[in-house]
Amino acid sequence: MIIIRNSFHTPRPNLAVPPLLKPVELRSALIVDDHPLFCDALAMTLTGLVGIGSIDSVGTLDAALARLDGDTPPDVVVLDLNLPDVNGLDGVVRLRQAVPGVPIVVVSSLDELKIIRALLKAGINGFVPKHAVRDEFRAAFAAISRGEIYAPQMALEPGSPSLSDEAIARLGLLTRQQAKILQLVCAGLMNKQIAYELSIAETTVKAHVTAIMRKLGVQTRMQAVLFAQEASFTALTPEE
Repeated sequence: MIIIRNSFHTPRPNLAVPPLLKPVELRSALIVDDHPLFCDALAMTLTGLVGIGSIDSVGTLDAALARLDGDTPPDVVVLDLNLPDVNGLDGVVRLRQAVPGVPIVVVSSLDELKIIRALLKAGINGFVPKHAVRDEFRAAFAAISRGEIYAPQMALEPGSPSLSDEAIARLGLLTRQQAKILQLVCAGLMNKQIAYELSIAETTVKAHVTAIMRKLGVQTRMQAVLFAQEASFTALTPEE
């Protein structure tokens, strides 16, 4: 019996996966996870087992984006899905926009095939379950350093398109500022409140909201919220 979540390999070229990155020497990593004990354990694994010399960690997506915006980006970003300031796949979409050329490895306890497929479509380069053994982490980061995708074999095989797949693809069209504004719209904030939160003019917020709705193919703010929730939550619903 094959345990699918532990059956990882490099994808064949004809599989529908993110574009392969160039080989990279992994000398630095940014861990985005709000559990200090797990961050410490993961940092020790990446340092001692993988050989990454410089490890930084933050507990929120906003902190990660600020870190990536101000300094030379790390060689790899390691991301948890459950963060205090982001839901579902939104973090992956916004992080991919911030660092388009940096490998993103998701390490999560959410290891359903449906979830992993959605993550691959959102642009990650690797997936490792949080309960994985140390050798699996070694294999994952070795593949990433070669510019390859690391994920379960079945997750790499093309599946039937779904509404959540379309939602993820359209959300990927948003700029970083638009993604942040959509997140605030989903939180129930009005344009004036969003303008205050982001220190921009209300007319700028209105223009962004109009552009967001056009890119998502919706007519109202509520439809935009529902569309975002489709990507964030439907994709994370366990398969029966």
